[in-house]
Amino acid sequence: MIDVRPLTAIAPGDPRAETALAHVSAALWRIRELLDLLTFKLETEQVLVAAGRSRWLARATHEVELVLEEIRHAELRRTIELGDVAEALHLDPDISLGELAESAPPPWGAVLTDHRDTLISATSEITALAETNRELLDSSYRALQETLGLLSATPEPSTYTADGATSPPTTRRLFDQST
Repeated sequence: MIDVRPLTAIAPGDPRAETALAHVSAALWRIRELLDLLTFKLETEQVLVAAGRSRWLARATHEVELVLEEIRHAELRRTIELGDVAEALHLDPDISLGELAESAPPPWGAVLTDHRDTLISATSEITALAETNRELLDSSYRALQETLGLLSATPEPSTYTADGATSPPTTRRLFDQST
């Protein structure tokens, strides 16, 4: 088997590189924790929508936004830490996490690969949850619009478009004003 690691890869025990790798790992742990919290917040939002508990929906959505902001800050920290590792290992500053895992000395390669795999899995789960929440919210919104239409003094008939949304009536009504 041919070793494809760069010739400039460090030997285990280089204190500067070991410190930089530890900082990257800590930054990745923080992102993992935040993604786990985001998953919880999205599931909470989903339960509220499914249960029709709209009273707390705005707060749940705000909490999701707060976690997303924290993730943005953690991603910035991770980017900075990756730059430090790339410098310590004499690698391209725009290196991906997968490439870094391949170039890192033991045990860091395995640690970084585990972080990468977990982040990919968490991202997939969050994407699916967000899509489900969007569908539930759209469905709830349409049901609410239909209910409000039934309760209004002069309900407006509506039709449905190809994507299932309601559209206002397109015909005009004529009234005989002589009577």
